[in-house]
Amino acid sequence: MPRPDLHDLQAFQAVATERSFTRAAAQLGVSPSALSQTIRALEARLGLRLLTRTTRSVAPTEAGERLLQALGPAFDQIEAGLAALGDLRETPGGTIRITAAEHPADTILLPALQRLLPDYPNIKVEVEVDNTLLDLAAGRYDAGVRLGEQVAKDMVAVRIGPEIRMAVVGAPGYFARYPRPRKPQDLTAHSCINLRLPTLGGLYAWEFEKGGRELRVRVEGQLVVNTAPLLNKAVLAGLGLACVFEDQAQEHLECGRLIRVLADWCPPFPGYHLYYPSRRQPTPAFALLVEALRYRGG
Repeated sequence: MPRPDLHDLQAFQAVATERSFTRAAAQLGVSPSALSQTIRALEARLGLRLLTRTTRSVAPTEAGERLLQALGPAFDQIEAGLAALGDLRETPGGTIRITAAEHPADTILLPALQRLLPDYPNIKVEVEVDNTLLDLAAGRYDAGVRLGEQVAKDMVAVRIGPEIRMAVVGAPGYFARYPRPRKPQDLTAHSCINLRLPTLGGLYAWEFEKGGRELRVRVEGQLVVNTAPLLNKAVLAGLGLACVFEDQAQEHLECGRLIRVLADWCPPFPGYHLYYPSRRQPTPAFALLVEALRYRGG
């Protein structure tokens, strides 16, 4: 059986990852029809159908899924080897792709990049903000950012931020109508703004801990949102109580626009970590980024 060349395999990976010939063709700089012919020729050489095509979608077959999983690590190693040639240059360079949720992208990644990038004009960083737990290999990311407790054990994890606390807050106008809760169980008598998690599609259960006792409370209310900025606007508007990151509420607490409750039930927990595959060979540019992000606080 003749071996497919790397261009054919890259074409397949692009289509299987994007689930679209149109988007993959734009990414590769070819026409959708030419890309379709490339995939058909690849399938013919392998004697296997790699993609299931309908008028509305494209998805890998079982054989295609197995090939896609094999290609991710292989291409990562090739790219890392090529990028490592940057050691031969005086100035580190190359593109680093990172996936992160909105909160760490705004509070940790952007400030670090403001310090790093002006000194290294050949380094490019692409940050994709996504609140789901994306697969690095499938998305061809160099690294991702997650809370420490969410990082898989087979990944290298580098702490990049301080511990985090949650804060249960409400607007003064809300508390003019309802008494302040003294314990998590009191939340059943309150209108709470729920956050729908993109990872599982479910609602976030508010987490509490005090004296070694842990509680997860499923709150109820009239409003459900799926982004943190909208959640913050809703609680400021007095639409109910919300459980938010402490740093996001701090300014509003100091100005009196929000009131905090149940603070003694919200201890700190491990903050954000940069994570990447343990097999990854760090390029000079990637090593610089890791050091720029590494948390050195107490």
